[in-house]
Amino acid sequence: MKILHTSDWHIGKRLMDRERLPEQREALEELVRICEDEQADVVLVAGDVFDTFMPSAEAEEVFFHAVKRLAGTRRAVVLISGNHDDGVRLAASAPISAEEGVYLFGGSKRALPVGGSRGVRAVGAGENYLLLENEAGERLYVNALPYPNEARLKEEKTEETYAKKVARWISCGAEARGEGVPYVLLTHLFAAGGAASESERDIQLGGARIVPIDCFPADAFTALGHLHKRQRLRDNVYYSGSLLQYSFDEANIPKSVAILKTEGDKVVFEKEVPLTSGRKLVRLEAAGVEQALALLRRYENAFVELTLHLNAPLTAQETLSLREANEGLVSLIVRTQTAVDAPEIVRSALSSEELFVEYYKSVYGEPPSDELKEAFLELLGEGA
Repeated sequence: MKILHTSDWHIGKRLMDRERLPEQREALEELVRICEDEQADVVLVAGDVFDTFMPSAEAEEVFFHAVKRLAGTRRAVVLISGNHDDGVRLAASAPISAEEGVYLFGGSKRALPVGGSRGVRAVGAGENYLLLENEAGERLYVNALPYPNEARLKEEKTEETYAKKVARWISCGAEARGEGVPYVLLTHLFAAGGAASESERDIQLGGARIVPIDCFPADAFTALGHLHKRQRLRDNVYYSGSLLQYSFDEANIPKSVAILKTEGDKVVFEKEVPLTSGRKLVRLEAAGVEQALALLRRYENAFVELTLHLNAPLTAQETLSLREANEGLVSLIVRTQTAVDAPEIVRSALSSEELFVEYYKSVYGEPPSDELKEAFLELLGEGA
């Protein structure tokens, strides 16, 4: 069997105020083409298909159209919920979607339907696993562990650590695997050694929700979601990364999907297939407005974060010219340099107002307006 591994679609996610649904729709259609080119039997989606618990109707329409296209007439799509998804809501249509080859796991305790006449179909299922079989009789066992959310953690009234709970859930999901059947663990969590990016909200601090790699079964291929940068933590532990570049620290980091295949009783990594859809994100730095304008025109088809180094404050007209040079400019960071020969200020001898004026001049090169000084003093309680 051939398997395509993808994750973190984040349908409905915006870049600041910029709509990205058209790019997401385009990228999902690219996944369909890759499935056809690679003759994939199974598509694994490792969570965070939506960006919020309550996606818009348009985002849901994009999702349902995409999974139907990915399943086609014979493929199986196995999908779990991530931390951005409402697992119950996502899996509500599971009994119906399974008939179309789309198997949804969102934390429900009921087994999915099996059987049917599709080329790749479920011949065994439980609360947390699926056994798939194709026309040639080849089988694949999928241990499906959706993101362990707070509700599930509260149900487990034990003194176990988070990592031990996850290890136990993984073990339970493997119990129905038959001898010699290739095995995939499909889950959405933060594995030790993974590198996060700015676009992942709710990455747990302090390490309490980080899962050691040793929790993952040695005889399975672990197909992960949650982290947006593609990365291999071991030969058989892999994050496919997000569908698009979603934050500027992902600039210049290529996006891709993983192609896996069964070999005997193993699932092995075969290759990465690059994704080319969507606008690229770039970080630019310029010394002066003229250099910035030239750079912005060079990257007119990208979303841009521009850091601009100046010796004087940016005027309204200059700001407008930068925006007009590239409509993809979404973040403008202005750094005004302090004059090198500025006289040393003896702060202890200055009033609050004088300190504020000197600080403002050191940053912006000119004194603040009377209105701004008045607002500052009012905030301090020193106004008239």
